Amino acid sequence: MEETCYINSPIGITKIVGDEDGIASVSVLNSTEKVSDIIPEMLEVCVLQLNEYFEGSRKQFSLKLNPKGTIFQERVWDALLNIPYGKTISYLQLSRQLGDEKAIRAVANANGKNPLWIIVPCHRVIGSDGSLTGYAGGLHRKKWLIAHENPLKQLQLF
Repeated sequence: MEETCYINSPIGITKIVGDEDGIASVSVLNSTEKVSDIIPEMLEVCVLQLNEYFEGSRKQFSLKLNPKGTIFQERVWDALLNIPYGKTISYLQLSRQLGDEKAIRAVANANGKNPLWIIVPCHRVIGSDGSLTGYAGGLHRKKWLIAHENPLKQLQLF
């Protein structure tokens, strides 16, 4: 049976859906959904790991994932998992990694349909010119996530 919970995060109320087969979706809402009082047992590890990510102590997730998509979308989402924490890649580079740079629009479309925000790091894909193009959760959240993974280091003056 599918379970759902809502948690607070620095980028908004985060909705997590999953069942015994794994986490099916993680998304950040533009609404003010009530934060869950009780986290379903099968979602507890996901909530813990997301909280660790937002606190800055987790750079990689180790969760059982179960997103629903086409075979092509799932290939793109699998490729996203290989983008290291704190790094970005362009849609063109991602298309080339998948073996067809002409598929850039299809890759971008699949990236935008990723149901596992943050965990499958679609926010790490940017335009070839370095611009923050497209993010289902809004560019302000994409900017926040990239900055969160790349905090500016204070220069030591003395």
